Amino acid sequence: MWDSESESVTGRDYENGILSSSKHGVKNDGFELRDHSWYVATDIPSDFLVQVGDVNFHLHKYPLLSRSGKMNKLIYESRDLGLNKVALDDLPGGPEAFELAAKFCYGIAVDLTAANISGLRCAAEYLEMTEDLEEGNLIFKTEAFLSYVVLSSWRDSIVVLKSCEKLSPWAENLQIVRRCSESIAWKACANPKGIRWAYTGKPPEVPSPKWHEMKDSTPSRYSQVPPDWWFEDVSILRIDHFVRVITAIKVKGMRFELIGAAIMHYAGKWLPGLIKDGGGSIDEAGNSSGCSSWKGGLHMIVAGTKDDTPKVQAKDQRMIIESLISIIPPQKDSVSCSFLLRLLRMANMLKVAPALVTELEKRVGMQFEQATLADLLIPSYNKNETSYDVDLVQRLLEHFLVQEQIESSSPTTQSFSDKHMYDGAPRCANPSAKIRVARLVDSYLTEVSRDRNLSLTKFQVLAEALPDSARTCDDGLYRAVDSYLKAHPTLSEHERKRLCRVMDCQKLSIDACMHAAQNERLPLRVVVQVLFSEQGRHNHSRKDGQQPRRTLTHSSLNSKPSRLNIMSSKMIWTFCRDSLIN
Repeated sequence: MWDSESESVTGRDYENGILSSSKHGVKNDGFELRDHSWYVATDIPSDFLVQVGDVNFHLHKYPLLSRSGKMNKLIYESRDLGLNKVALDDLPGGPEAFELAAKFCYGIAVDLTAANISGLRCAAEYLEMTEDLEEGNLIFKTEAFLSYVVLSSWRDSIVVLKSCEKLSPWAENLQIVRRCSESIAWKACANPKGIRWAYTGKPPEVPSPKWHEMKDSTPSRYSQVPPDWWFEDVSILRIDHFVRVITAIKVKGMRFELIGAAIMHYAGKWLPGLIKDGGGSIDEAGNSSGCSSWKGGLHMIVAGTKDDTPKVQAKDQRMIIESLISIIPPQKDSVSCSFLLRLLRMANMLKVAPALVTELEKRVGMQFEQATLADLLIPSYNKNETSYDVDLVQRLLEHFLVQEQIESSSPTTQSFSDKHMYDGAPRCANPSAKIRVARLVDSYLTEVSRDRNLSLTKFQVLAEALPDSARTCDDGLYRAVDSYLKAHPTLSEHERKRLCRVMDCQKLSIDACMHAAQNERLPLRVVVQVLFSEQGRHNHSRKDGQQPRRTLTHSSLNSKPSRLNIMSSKMIWTFCRDSLIN
């Protein structure tokens, strides 16, 4: 199939993964390492010293000149025929790659593997080991190994792409990164039912089959491969290579929810603390499961174990966040709102580019009704401000309202992909979304109102941002108002009246009205308005012949000392009349 634990070494036509030159310039028995120096095991004294990093290679000119255009230029173009020493500190792949290239020049067999092929291919290009000097030179043979062995293997493609991290820009210029990325993308997008290898998520009681057992097996013999089998392997890649793979996968048409789940899995691995529950795995239907452990991936994880947590510096974390924002699929619900808000929290903390932060805020606004209170409690990183970033929540709410208005006013202008995104049914504005958001905002206001640095203006603007139709009941707003009054006892009478204008007394439940009637923190005028509106609703229900609702009785008001207890009925109704007139 695509993979084999030994396919890089056996079962191929390229001398079983062993490359050697057919022409021997110097008779030798191999290389010997002494301290930090390599010597050729031959009776002929070396006449050429090559320094690569802190390693010395004591070699002979002829084998190098016969196969390396770079060496020809260094020796002959220098016009110093007696040159016997060169330094190649910028050679890609370092001493390890040069060791293999030098052995090839001497006709010593070189064992090609996925771990060394990219460095050797780049070193061969650097040394200009082309067909002009010798047929079947190192460039040709490493290219053949890459094309026919590595790119046909899932595991080898991952290993080679991982090894390219230390070979920039050579690996990029030689198209190794592009070819490996496309190979990985093609295999990830293939029908998982046709995959015959074991994967990490298989039940532990079923032993992993050997490769020779899997060759003739049928997919039904083993557990069904989940659609997220490839998440863990691609998550070991550096962010720029991960972006290349995801971009290639997008082009090949993978479902957006799968791509989003892969992005969440990658973020959970490289951004510690971002996803506490480790979400990102999905079920067979492609739905996010929010499980605490990863359920897919091949049985051969390439770099270490899945429990290894990379240590990433703040600068690298910022780059990861910026890259992830740029590749999140544009469709709504491709990633969870909770993930977006946690990403936004880190973006603000690490001072990500403002344009990307704005883009992320708009994405949150598209699915703001899915947020939770805990997600919205984002700290404010600006000193002398509130503990939580209230301005950010205000912007998120504005983006939500803009999106709702667009969807409700012009449903026919939506794109084809948007219309058929959810079970084949066109999307439209969801009335219940505003109700959920109203409850969320009221809970948020209750929480942040305890902050003494929260200004009355910010509280009022956030509370009044939603239209009146979003709230069928103002009990949540009343709780927030009461909490604000508790935390700000020095408010003037005018400020307390201004604060109470954000709620509609006619939308309070009977329990809220009972509490308000005895609330010493409320302005007296508001208390009377609560009583008056409750009495009006009671009279209206009796007039319509409806079942009378529970009302504020004299005994209920006397259950706790109240300012109203000392007011006569005539004074109360006079006050109600004046309040309504004013």
